[in-house]
Amino acid sequence: MNNWLEIVALEEIPVLGSRVVETDTVNIAVFRGKEDTVFAIKDQCPHKQGPLSQGIMHGDSVTCPLHNWKISLVSGEALGADEGCTNVYETKVEDGKVFLKSPSS
Repeated sequence: MNNWLEIVALEEIPVLGSRVVETDTVNIAVFRGKEDTVFAIKDQCPHKQGPLSQGIMHGDSVTCPLHNWKISLVSGEALGADEGCTNVYETKVEDGKVFLKSPSS
């Protein structure tokens, strides 16, 4: 059974930028790092549900555009003094294509 969904070509995600993948139940922000590392996180800050896809990526974290909360793209945890967590999703890149592990698997 194939638990991986092809979502976007890697080149379609700007370096240090993101694309939003919409599913029936959730919007997922897919970020591309400097070394073509790819992270997928629920496009909703745990603080006031700000759109993380519109935040600034730095290293393996993103800063929410609403209130500057810094969120780990690896764990989904708020960093520093802030508290909260959002969902992260497993990704892989093969042949220049980004795949997302099916959240239901």
